[in-house]
Amino acid sequence: MPQTKSTILTVNKAEYKGGFLIAVTFNNGKDMLLDFSDIVKSGKGVCSKLADINYFKSFTLDPFTIDWNNEVGFAPEYLYNMGKEIKKL
Repeated sequence: MPQTKSTILTVNKAEYKGGFLIAVTFNNGKDMLLDFSDIVKSGKGVCSKLADINYFKSFTLDPFTIDWNNEVGFAPEYLYNMGKEIKKL
């Protein structure tokens, strides 16, 4: 039986949407809205930096996911699972 190659989930595009919301497009074609409000409210560890809205808005994309100054990052699978799908019209 031939072995199938699994695709690694990555974030292809990310756009700030206000507050603690980011809309992302994953390499599987799904558009998701990510709400970081609960993570920010938790204030745990390095995630406390995200409470500064200017810092929050300063994210970039690395080859796999959203990144904040190489200090805060989340696995693409985590982001995918926390997201709410944006339905395409």
